[in-house]
Amino acid sequence: MNIIFKWIISALSLFAAAYCLEWLHLPGMSLDGFGTALVVSLVLGILHITVRPILLLLTLPLTIITVGLFVFVINALLFWFVASFIEGFAVDGFLGALLGALVSALITSIGYRFIDRS
Repeated sequence: MNIIFKWIISALSLFAAAYCLEWLHLPGMSLDGFGTALVVSLVLGILHITVRPILLLLTLPLTIITVGLFVFVINALLFWFVASFIEGFAVDGFLGALLGALVSALITSIGYRFIDRS
């Protein structure tokens, strides 16, 4: 049951990130509906489990040189990649992907703390 709550929180964080970036007039992202947000969060979760560790290993020297900041670039690229093939989810360039991934990850981590407490 915990995984379903986390999936819903991830989808809600995508909506919140899109709203926050639009409210701040920053390049960001757009979602068509909650169903699209659920699909995007599922695909992002699968990519974070499968592809992200491989990318982190391949870019380990660059990540070490940048003191871990290159991980944000990898997350943004995965975010942007998902937007390229899911209908109803759009990202406004790399900066929009970076900001969207950062805001979404921040909101998701806050939401997960509430679930993990119980």
